[in-house]
Amino acid sequence: MIYFIGAGCGDPDLVTVKAQKILQKADAVLYTGSLVPKEVLSWCKDDAIIEDSQGMKYPEIFAFLKKQKDKVVARVHTGDPSIYSTIAKQIEFLQKENIPYEVIPGITAAFGAAASLGIEYTIPGVSQTMILTRVEGKTPNPESLENILACKNSSLVFYLSILLLEKLKKKALKLGYSKDTPCWVVEKATWKEEQIFKGTISNIQKQVSHIKGVALILLGDFLKQEETQESHLYVKPLVKELKADNEQ
Repeated sequence: MIYFIGAGCGDPDLVTVKAQKILQKADAVLYTGSLVPKEVLSWCKDDAIIEDSQGMKYPEIFAFLKKQKDKVVARVHTGDPSIYSTIAKQIEFLQKENIPYEVIPGITAAFGAAASLGIEYTIPGVSQTMILTRVEGKTPNPESLENILACKNSSLVFYLSILLLEKLKKKALKLGYSKDTPCWVVEKATWKEEQIFKGTISNIQKQVSHIKGVALILLGDFLKQEETQESHLYVKPLVKELKADNEQ
């Protein structure tokens, strides 16, 4: 069985119990070395085959998975395997080879960053939609940046885009975003080395120009964390009605 494991966004304590159990019994482990904390591998057996997939191309990854197919294999990805992990291509290969697999979810960086910041992405009257995306670089993005930024009432989170922050800034301002629109960057969310930078779309770049690695960009008025209308679930009239119904 091949297990695709989401190792979470950085803090090894955020790895799920199920993922930890798989790592403890895995005969072979293939992990993304540049992104997965080494502490995650501390649960592996002493005799487990452990290889770093950093620098590997698909044929090499496929060959490893096929070679170990009769063993318990943990294919460890950062964050959650459903987001920017390339598991679709790997699963396609496994299906063709009739090799069984299972996906174990993990905490993606967007949620780790929100926890570190103490924020909510869905603010009544401000944003009820969250968009996880990236600024187009070498990898084409079918959804244009203009169309993504047109969703001004959404909570925008950009992965893999820290080196394209200038492009994001220019597009946002061109599309009518205020220079004061909150824009925050979380570098290595939940890692020990985590750094948080808060600014606006017009000035955040000066604070984060040194970052070359893993970082998230959060953009939008939701960062103000100010409701413009009350949630109907918690407004007083509804609370009174629920209390009256319970008493009856």
